[in-house]
Parts: sequence; structure tokens; C-alpha cells
Amino acid sequence: MKITTIKSNRDFQRIYHRGRSFVSPALVTYALKTKNHNLRIGITTSKKVGKAVNRNRSRRVIRAAFYHLNADNSASYDIIFVARTRTAFVKSYEVERYMREHFKKLGIID
Repeated sequence: MKITTIKSNRDFQRIYHRGRSFVSPALVTYALKTKNHNLRIGITTSKKVGKAVNRNRSRRVIRAAFYHLNADNSASYDIIFVARTRTAFVKSYEVERYMREHFKKLGIID
């Protein structure tokens, strides 16, 4: 299965408004089931997270946790991960644990 990134503002807004959201101390996840058969992800970090170093670290941690968790996933979802202030200061396995909880609630993984 192919994993692509979400880049357009229209797609982000659609997922924010129509999708389900899950909140944890280090991560917010928005997910919307789609009809096409690929998984698309988007990662956002606001300036509230910190300066550029912290924002980039947050994105790296989220991406590493997602790729480690997504071994053989055949779901067709659009998923947006929003970094929180704590994200830059936690390890990727903690973010992966939060992601796993969110994915279980969604039904993506068992």
C-alpha cells in the first residue's frame, strides 16, 4: 500500500471538520475514512510548539513513530497528526504508544 502526504489546505480543512479527533498529552490525531485505497498522512506543528528546532524535532518524532507503527497497514484513511508542546521533548516510542491508542479507537489496528 502506498503512503502519501497531504499537502493542500482544502484537504486539511476537510479532515479537520469531518474527521474524528483523538487527543493525548503529546499528540492530536484527526482521521477520516476515504474510498481510495491509500493511506495519506499530514503533520502540522504550530509556532506554539516552539522555535524551528522544536517544530522540526516534533515532526521527526511523529514521523518515526508512525513508520514504526505502520508495518503492514491496509486501511484507507486520511490522517493528520498535530504536534503539541510536549511532543518535542518525548521519545518516539511514547508518541507511538499514543498513536497506537488512537488507531485502536479508530479500528485501524487490533
